[in-house]
Amino acid sequence: MKTILQILATKHNLPIAKIEEAVLHQFKHVSNVMKEGKFKSIRLPYLGKFHVNPGRLKYLNNEGSDNRK
Repeated sequence: MKTILQILATKHNLPIAKIEEAVLHQFKHVSNVMKEGKFKSIRLPYLGKFHVNPGRLKYLNNEGSDNRK
């Protein structure tokens, strides 16, 4: 990955740290959305749309209610 970052940094005349920050930002966003626990879908351009399977969400909700009894 460092090679790709170096190529991009050279091509755009930017420090490697800025390129790395830009590349990793989208994954930090996904992580933050997942930590919120709202399970909304997330679309990352050129990678796809990520969402929680409704059946899995139903299972998770049922597990949570069983633990509260």
